[in-house]
Amino acid sequence: MVRNGSVESPSPRPRIHQTHPHDTPLFQSTVSQSNLRRFNYWILLFRLSAFCFSLSAAVFMLTTNVAHHDHDDDSISPPRWYHFGAFRFVFAANSIVAIYSLFEIGASVWEIYSNCTVLPEFSQVWFDFGHDQVFAYLLLSAGSTGTELARQLRGVDTCTVNNAFCIQSDIALALGFVGFLSVLISSLLSGYRVVCFMIKGSRFVY
Repeated sequence: MVRNGSVESPSPRPRIHQTHPHDTPLFQSTVSQSNLRRFNYWILLFRLSAFCFSLSAAVFMLTTNVAHHDHDDDSISPPRWYHFGAFRFVFAANSIVAIYSLFEIGASVWEIYSNCTVLPEFSQVWFDFGHDQVFAYLLLSAGSTGTELARQLRGVDTCTVNNAFCIQSDIALALGFVGFLSVLISSLLSGYRVVCFMIKGSRFVY
């Protein structure tokens, strides 16, 4: 604005209103939007992977109860997954991660199609990163504990009497480890979003 006597003449350059010094512009280029959508699709892919493998691990562990034992003596009670604390831990950990992953799938789909987060952006990026870290460690801990128990069962008569139980338990553990890898990769992607937010004040990937 310049003054001409006592009358202010309008500036040829329009004013840009900024309510806060850290406000980011709402404008995004087509390339930036494309990169953000592609990045969110990758996150959604690994969320789906974590959900599928964690749910499968929980189901396989749960259905070990219906495995037939190979011994002819029906007086011998077949082992059950809930008889072992490590297998209970594996089932609980994979069930929790499957529920969490289902929520994150919904949040990712919402973000892709609405271009906004379910929670406030600051809360969302830290919620995702923090929970990914916790649940990745939970799956790793459960898988390591279950693997040690499975190794011990191979050294006794449990797997000789009921080999199907041990095979199905091994499959559940393997699925749980793949679920862990999916959550681990998701945590790396969500960590990258946290870094972008801390540096640029936005989760957007430019």
